[in-house]
Amino acid sequence: MTTTVTARLVCVAFSVNAPPGSDVYVTGTFNHWNGSSQKMTDISGEGDYHVSLMLLPGTYEYKFVINGQYQSDPNCPTWEINEFGTLNSVISVEHCPCS
Repeated sequence: MTTTVTARLVCVAFSVNAPPGSDVYVTGTFNHWNGSSQKMTDISGEGDYHVSLMLLPGTYEYKFVINGQYQSDPNCPTWEINEFGTLNSVISVEHCPCS
């Protein structure tokens, strides 16, 4: 994932690999764990799914939902154990000091 700062919001790009033709979403504390509100797209048709979200600075837990199955981000080095005993990926979104 990458981040770009615009005013107070920060553009955060999420990406994950999944089989082409999958239904892929990102969900987390930034959207109240709504597993179907942030659909990811596979523009190339090769299973590389992406979405960019504008988030306020802060720390967020998230997962990908791939064909109805929740999955932590395999490329995220930071995780928290949730109340179900599984892992949530964690991203820290920082405010740009120059804005």
